Amino acid sequence: METVTTIAAARDRLDRARADGATVGLVPTMGYLHEGHASLIERAAAEHPFVAVTVFVNPLQFGPTEDLDAYPRDLAADQQLIERCGGTLVIAPSVEEMYPRPILTTVTVAEVSARLEGASRPTHFAGVATVVAKLFNLAGPCHAYFGEKDWQQVAVIRRMAQDLNFPVTVVACPIVREPDGLARSSRNVYLTEPERAAAPVLHRALEAGIAAIERGERDPAAIHRLMADLVGAEPHAALDYAEVVDAATLTPVDPLAGELRLLVAARFGRARLIDNVGVEVASGS
Repeated sequence: METVTTIAAARDRLDRARADGATVGLVPTMGYLHEGHASLIERAAAEHPFVAVTVFVNPLQFGPTEDLDAYPRDLAADQQLIERCGGTLVIAPSVEEMYPRPILTTVTVAEVSARLEGASRPTHFAGVATVVAKLFNLAGPCHAYFGEKDWQQVAVIRRMAQDLNFPVTVVACPIVREPDGLARSSRNVYLTEPERAAAPVLHRALEAGIAAIERGERDPAAIHRLMADLVGAEPHAALDYAEVVDAATLTPVDPLAGELRLLVAARFGRARLIDNVGVEVASGS
């Protein structure tokens, strides 16, 4: 496994891999990797002989009240996990390498990014879309692997790749969970013991919403109330949102039909956690 720190070196290595006949799997990350990331790398390695993992804490996606400097980092541990999971190349550029001067060009994916996380963190998805566009431009033809935990991010990136004709196939991979249902996240390290015990309420709320839909509930307001009440009853949780939307566009659906995504977000002390699940409802059912 190799590690490179410049865009030129990364592009050269990926081009040489394709020239040698290899297909490329790309796993963009912000580092501090856990088993959720490991599942993405292992999936990419199972499907491609050459797997590049980017490790870059992107300042553009942090809002003014979010502490960029406090975001956890451990490149040495990340490299060990990437190698264990079958990674071929680690791309770990500095901020100066990615943004050598103040950036004037940004990427915005309208509508898909406007609600939910976009409403709570107004500059977030422009930062995500911009850095991922730079990484896709760097990587060239590949399959790019993202976790479904950040479902709105997947939807934004997928639409961006389609709209801008990147030669990239976006692959969404299932959420990796703890035994009690909590989605694996780098932000879980911020949880105190009582907050950690409370955090699985997000997954329980989503499961309750799914169960209600499967019993025949088609009113999105009823699903919202059910999930919001469950999270609101947890003293350690401060609910941000609980919604059911179209899975691709993230827009409301009433009555509920088609490919849907239930999403929740809440703050537990220092940690703001998100989670989601999908369900399909046949029209007229």
